[in-house]
Amino acid sequence: MAKKKRTLPPFAAMTIGTLLVSLGVYFFKFPNNFSFGGVTGLAVVAAPYLPISASDFTFIANMLLLLLGFVFLGRGFGVKTIYTSLLMSVSLTLLERIFPLSAPLTQEPLLELGFAIALPAVGAAFLFSVGASGGGTDVIAMILKKYTSIDIGQALFFSDLLFVLMGGLLFGVETFLFSFAGLLIKSLLIDNVIASMNQVKWLQVICSHPEEICRFITEDLKRSATLSSGTGAFTGEERSILFTAMTPREARRLRQFIADADPSAFVMISTTHEIMGRGF
Repeated sequence: MAKKKRTLPPFAAMTIGTLLVSLGVYFFKFPNNFSFGGVTGLAVVAAPYLPISASDFTFIANMLLLLLGFVFLGRGFGVKTIYTSLLMSVSLTLLERIFPLSAPLTQEPLLELGFAIALPAVGAAFLFSVGASGGGTDVIAMILKKYTSIDIGQALFFSDLLFVLMGGLLFGVETFLFSFAGLLIKSLLIDNVIASMNQVKWLQVICSHPEEICRFITEDLKRSATLSSGTGAFTGEERSILFTAMTPREARRLRQFIADADPSAFVMISTTHEIMGRGF
């Protein structure tokens, strides 16, 4: 029986992801007026003209978009997003009270842009991997993903582009260029991080004596495999062909075992990011 792929528990993934987003937004995005999307990007644009702070504006906008998520994405998504939205809003408010900022942390806008992109992007990937989001325009992106064929990174790009343009009009060309570059990189980074989190190794093993290899797969790795037969084009000899899929760590163990147990085996290992079925 194939075991399930080990993943971070959903509650832990949501908590870690939300805190990473909050840290990146508060310490690097807000002080620099970077507006590369999301409700926090809208907060950067709108807060100077409203009687409330950017953190408070984020909370109100998140609650409105959360209602939209309930309607189009269902109750399960809504419950997860309630948790992440509340945690993000509370985190931003606490950071604002505990670590008040009147200027950017450094005088290096490129350095700050890097952290403003990387922390929220990795955090969002954690959230999307368990079917949650940080609220805000992430909800719009997930609706687009559900009803179209585009990836989540592309959906985020289209849902956030308007806020980048608005930020550029208010804060100038330099802010627009930084924000647009940040939006492009963030969209690509989220898709790549999600793909790396879902990475699975697909192995094809051509060997003469598959019994020992199959025993290691089923008894030690607790996985399964499919056996077939084939004929060598050059030698004309019959060989067994073994197909299996597993995590990268398990694949490394199997590769080492085959190298010791059957050095003449021919092994092909490829990386895939989407496998459906028992054990995955």
